[in-house]
Amino acid sequence: MSRRRADTDSHDAAWEAPSIMVRRSQYRRLVPVLALGVLLAGARNPGEMPAPPAAGLQEVTVVGVFSDQRGQHGVMLEGKRDKRRFLMVIGAAEATAIAVPLENITPPRPLTHDLFLTLFGRLKVSVTRVVITDLRNNTYYATVHLTSAGSAMELDSRPSDAIALAIRAKVPVFAEERVFEKSERVPGTPGGPGERI
Repeated sequence: MSRRRADTDSHDAAWEAPSIMVRRSQYRRLVPVLALGVLLAGARNPGEMPAPPAAGLQEVTVVGVFSDQRGQHGVMLEGKRDKRRFLMVIGAAEATAIAVPLENITPPRPLTHDLFLTLFGRLKVSVTRVVITDLRNNTYYATVHLTSAGSAMELDSRPSDAIALAIRAKVPVFAEERVFEKSERVPGTPGGPGERI
C-alpha cells in the first residue's frame, strides 16, 4: 500500500467562466481546439439522461486545459461511462505540461515529463495507468501505476503530473467514484450549483 501526500492540485470554489489558455505564440493552434472544447463542454441532448453512477473506478477523458480571467488554470476531466465532469485547478506550468502533448506539440527540448518517460523506458519500466483517488480539503490525490520486470508498483503523485505522464505514455486515466461525488458537492464548481463551463 502506498502513502499518499497532499499536492498543489486543488479545487477552487471561486472558479470563474474560463477563457482559453494561450501564453506563447507557438501554442496559437491550441485556441481553436480548446474553443471547440469549451463550446461542446455543455452541449448535450436535453432529453438524454446520464447513466447512474457506478461504484469504483471510471475511465476519464481529458477534455481540455483552461484558464480564467484571473490567470488560474484548470484541467477538465469527463467520465467515459456517465459523462460527469470535474475541474481541477492547477498551476500554469502543470497546465502547459498537459496542453503540450494534448495538442501533439513537440517542444524544442524535452520537458520534465518527457524526461521521466525516457528514463522509464531505459530502465524497462512502463506506466500502465493513472488513478485520481480522492479529493480531501480541496486537494486532489492520485497514483501512477507502473510495471517493471513483471512487478507492479504504485507511486503517489500530484494528479496534474500523473495526467501529463499518462497522456505522453498513451495510457488510461481513471477517477474513483468518490472524486466525482466530492467534486459535485463543492459550491461554485462545474457539476455543482456553481457556474458550468
